[in-house]
Amino acid sequence: MDPVEALERVAYLQDRALLPSQKTAAFLKAADVVRTLSPAELSSRVQAGTLTDLAGIGPSTAAVIQQACEGRVPDRIADLEVSTVIPLGEGAELRAAIRGDCHSHSTWSDGGASIETMARTARDLGHEYLVVTDHSPRLTVAHGLDRDRLMRQLDEIAALNEQLAPFRILTGAEVDILSDGALDQDEDMLERLDVVVASVHAKLSMEARAMTERMVLAVASPHVDILGHCTGRKVKGFGAEQRTVRPQAAFDPEIVFAACARFDTAVEINCRPERQDPPDDLLALALQWGCKVSIDTDAHAPGQLEFQAYGCDKAARHGIEADDIVNTWPADDLLAWTGAHHS
Repeated sequence: MDPVEALERVAYLQDRALLPSQKTAAFLKAADVVRTLSPAELSSRVQAGTLTDLAGIGPSTAAVIQQACEGRVPDRIADLEVSTVIPLGEGAELRAAIRGDCHSHSTWSDGGASIETMARTARDLGHEYLVVTDHSPRLTVAHGLDRDRLMRQLDEIAALNEQLAPFRILTGAEVDILSDGALDQDEDMLERLDVVVASVHAKLSMEARAMTERMVLAVASPHVDILGHCTGRKVKGFGAEQRTVRPQAAFDPEIVFAACARFDTAVEINCRPERQDPPDDLLALALQWGCKVSIDTDAHAPGQLEFQAYGCDKAARHGIEADDIVNTWPADDLLAWTGAHHS
């Protein structure tokens, strides 16, 4: 393992553990610095102990570089490989059936890696496709994509698909559901996308009746394929240790899930540890209504693509069959389903 690979592996594993993004950024910055060094200068600085004289390299990153140059697995990597592993439980069979991820982010909005890096990681994890769903324009805090930037992103994805075939990057967006139920993107652009995830990000505390109407209008749209993280809650911990960080939005789930079933909009099982959305009682209700589901990571960094294990375990506990999970389908079948929503 060379020093750049070692630094990038640390960043990946820290993302897998959902450690602060600043820590990951420090290791990626150090990797960029090392790329600029000749082998001779790198060796000289390792021998002299002057790595930390370089801007962007501190004691922690220098230790990883030095140990990698010595031909051994850096201690930090050895520790993280064990402490951050995401074990597959009862969802192992479902995880094996998953062919892709329908909700991911890149540096085009608020993600921490390029589309190419995210796609290559998804491929290495055994996926056949990845849907890139960067944020829509009004979510300025997440650097959402306006029409022009989304068009440029579509061009980049087309070029990458030529390089990465047979792996496929599918076009998409996580479109904000505005307070009146409208979608935060031009309709003709939504029509061009392969997969559209619609989510509520703002005004989560609005009155239940208004929130219900807002969500129903969105899932009824022919442009929307998946309802993302439906409650908007934030949590910490799993199972009995779980505590609420941000309460779930108030809405009538019977009406919302009835609408999802009626308009064939899948309900997302959001795998992020701080979301775990929907909670078990609402997921059970969605299944009673016959809703399809999509098990998505909402990954903002490569290591987070492994979060799918959490959602697969949850789906298995609820007895969800693989055929009812849209991202167990081949890409062409997924696209036929999303395309049917427009007709």
